[in-house]
Amino acid sequence: MLSSVLRSEKAILINIAVVEAFIALKELALTHKDLTEQLKAMESKYNKQFKDVYEAINYLLEKDKKPSDAAREAIGFKQKK
Repeated sequence: MLSSVLRSEKAILINIAVVEAFIALKELALTHKDLTEQLKAMESKYNKQFKDVYEAINYLLEKDKKPSDAAREAIGFKQKK
């Protein structure tokens, strides 16, 4: 990682601090499973409530797209065959 590229004392200390931070984050996630479950439940609840809003936004985005050239009728001079 950083310490293997820079090979300095400061880089080694930062590398150790980063690894320790990830270990602490993993321990926090493992010890607070009830909090994680509550957050997931809240996310599910609010996603259901805003489903109509998401659908309206998607409808407006699709409506705003221009039709492809193949779907449009050509304008201008037309030769008779």
